Amino acid sequence: MLNYNHLRYFWAVAHEGNLTRAAARLHVAQSAVSVQIRQLEDQLGHQLFERRGRRLELTEAGRIALDHADAIFEAGAELEGILQARATSARQVLRVGSLATLSRNFQLAFLAPMLGRADVELVIRSGGFDDLLRQLEVHRIDMVLANAAPPRDAATPWVAHVIAEQPIALVGPPAQREPERSLETLLAEEPLVLPSVPSSIRTGFDAMVDRMGIRPTIAAEVDDMAMLRLVAREHAGLAVLPSIVVQDELDSGVLVEVAHLPGLTETFHAITLARRFPNPLVRELLGTRDPGRPSAG
Repeated sequence: MLNYNHLRYFWAVAHEGNLTRAAARLHVAQSAVSVQIRQLEDQLGHQLFERRGRRLELTEAGRIALDHADAIFEAGAELEGILQARATSARQVLRVGSLATLSRNFQLAFLAPMLGRADVELVIRSGGFDDLLRQLEVHRIDMVLANAAPPRDAATPWVAHVIAEQPIALVGPPAQREPERSLETLLAEEPLVLPSVPSSIRTGFDAMVDRMGIRPTIAAEVDDMAMLRLVAREHAGLAVLPSIVVQDELDSGVLVEVAHLPGLTETFHAITLARRFPNPLVRELLGTRDPGRPSAG
């Protein structure tokens, strides 16, 4: 019979593409992983990997084995998750992974329908994008909230639901709202607080100022929306961000929208995975969204 322990070691290496990372993920020695994979290859009668530099790449037999391993371990994780949830609580559990840099105001607005329900236990886990997708893949969480959609192919059948599009604005203290100053003047003369380079907002902003022929003065670059909100409150410069990030400050008058940035938006996604037994709370939550209306703060 097929040794599923060998298969799990192979599965980890195939996804990591590296023995060292797979061994760390499995909490075993690298030599133990190598031995298990050789034993699986002997049992199957085919070589599963070819070494290309420091990476291990799947052979044709390896790709076939990985397709089956994905299905096997997905079914096992799904079975475990469903039965554990039923055994531990009569309440429904919704486990949400949220990108660590995502706006807290947005998360709260999106998850509001589940808050305070006596029949629902809401679990929110924060982390990096790749780690959250791995947790989604093995059914440790039910959805991932992010401001980017992951690459999708036959091996990773993510479903990225667009749940909101937020306009991007220049936000600053009330004194900066001077009606006679054009957007071009603001961008050229005022110090700016920007999201860091990898973000989709920054990509769009850089392209916009390049078209305008402007070289802005950057006071700060921040990759975390919670920190960007705090820096904006310190009036270190005009902040480029979705208004929902500083909704409380806008409502109180501490900050104002100095100008809108035409054509720039941030798209928020709820990422799920096709499942035989989907969590009904996910469907309920996504069904409450109006795709034509941005979320309120």
